[in-house]
Amino acid sequence: MSVSCAELFNLIENFAPLNLAEEWDNPGLQIGDPGLKINRILLCLDVDEKACDEAVQAGVQLIISHHPLLFKPVKQILTNTPAGALLAKCLCSGLVVYSAHTNLDNARGGVNDELAKRLGLVNTKVLRPGQTENYLKLVVFVPPDHADGVRRAVSHAGAGWIGNYSECTFQTQGTGTFRPLEGSDPFIGKVGELEKVDEVRLETILPAGRAKDVINAMCGAHPYEEVAYDLYPLANKGPAMGTGRYGLTSQPLKLNIFIEKIKSALGINNVRFGGDPDGTIHNVAVCGGAGASLWPWAKKTGADVMVTSDIDYHTARDMLSNGLSFVDAGHFGTENIIIPVLGKYLEDCCRQKGFEVEVMTSQTQSDPFGFSQ
Repeated sequence: MSVSCAELFNLIENFAPLNLAEEWDNPGLQIGDPGLKINRILLCLDVDEKACDEAVQAGVQLIISHHPLLFKPVKQILTNTPAGALLAKCLCSGLVVYSAHTNLDNARGGVNDELAKRLGLVNTKVLRPGQTENYLKLVVFVPPDHADGVRRAVSHAGAGWIGNYSECTFQTQGTGTFRPLEGSDPFIGKVGELEKVDEVRLETILPAGRAKDVINAMCGAHPYEEVAYDLYPLANKGPAMGTGRYGLTSQPLKLNIFIEKIKSALGINNVRFGGDPDGTIHNVAVCGGAGASLWPWAKKTGADVMVTSDIDYHTARDMLSNGLSFVDAGHFGTENIIIPVLGKYLEDCCRQKGFEVEVMTSQTQSDPFGFSQ
């Protein structure tokens, strides 16, 4: 089945809703036609000339990057500058570029959760909580033979998530009644006659921000001409989302041992660190990318060490003077780990929906920093 860019964007935003992005960010569609039909996408951390050439040579129509191609409003596109030449190349090549940035950092299962997972942290929580999303209860009545199809459809659209569990629903058997009137085209029954049919009452919850997509998915999978459903506001809130994570190592260990674990987990050879290498750490705060500004929140949680990147000299001094050790594992190292996660998610979603799309991962990306011994 062919698929449009917009349908792929919807899959990404089910995983990383745009409302999770920081105010200063610019995630989402960067350039191109959202209605373009595609069969091949390229995932990368940064859209640069190498990634663009790689996409064109591989017959890719859509690039999905972590860092936005456009951060600020563009006043000029000068093709004699590297940035302008890159934009021109993408446009002239017919490429669509979409970015999932801080919304992907903050999402459940996103950059920060993956970083905490790779470092073996348990009992993780949000470091700097942001908004908590309102939730809705969806109740729909469906023939038993179609209940699983509707359940899968609403789940893929973003319903049924509770903590670390997906596809959470409740079903009860019952009897539905209806009388098709003139002008109707009933799936079951005849016009003018009262029908009694076996139906399943299917219940689930969903974030309020996903209501439109979930309802559309439900109606698309439901066999009835007129779908009977209820949507209730809930008083209970979803989990707090926000920036960074903190948690515990499985057992206390020395900082120098933890540093080796970080390098192994992230596939990197070098880090910068501050603190006593023989000191014991147990409570760890993490933030993929440039998260050093969150160190006061890390300190409030009782963290022994913070793992992030792009720590400047004065911030490093402040962290150490407040008793907080740090490990700067690099911007590339702490964020590139999300690319295979996003790739697997998209492959699974496309397979489930029957989308004929090849998901490729860029082979040209690398850390711009080198180290000299």
